[in-house]
Amino acid sequence: MTVKNFRIRRLQKKDLSEWFRLRKLLWDESTDEEHKVEMVDIYEHTDLQLVLVAETEDESIIGFLEASIRPFVEDCHTDHVGYLEGWFVEPEYRRNGIGQKLVEQAEKWARSRGCEEMASDSEIDNDSSSGAHQKLGYTETSRLVHWRKDLN
Repeated sequence: MTVKNFRIRRLQKKDLSEWFRLRKLLWDESTDEEHKVEMVDIYEHTDLQLVLVAETEDESIIGFLEASIRPFVEDCHTDHVGYLEGWFVEPEYRRNGIGQKLVEQAEKWARSRGCEEMASDSEIDNDSSSGAHQKLGYTETSRLVHWRKDLN
C-alpha cells in the first residue's frame, strides 16, 4: 500500500498497545511478559533509550523503531554509540521510505546526545534486514554464530 503522508514522532502513552502489537510482530519469539518488562524499562529510561512511531494521516501506527545509547559496541571506535535495537514497518506499508525516516530520526537523536557512530545487528540469515541496513549506509563489520549445549 502506498502511503505518502506519514509522520515520525516519539512514542506517547496512548501508543503503548500499538507498540506492544508491533513488537510482537517483530520479535515473535519473546513472550508477552518479556515484552512488557522490556517496554517498561525503555519507557522509564528515556535518557538513553528512544522509541519512535510512524503514524498515518488517520493516526494509525504502522511502524516503530527502538534505539539506545550503548557504552560498548563490537567493532565500533567510540564508547558512546547509538544503537538501532530494532525497527519494524508493517509489510503492506514497506518501500515507502518509512523505515528510512525512522532510522534518520534515530541517528539525529543519537547525534544530539554526542554519538559519533550508529550501530545495529540482524540475524545472519535475515536478508531483508541486511539489505535495508546496506541501503541506509550501514556496513557489515562481522558475522557471528552463537552455540550452546545443555549440561544435564
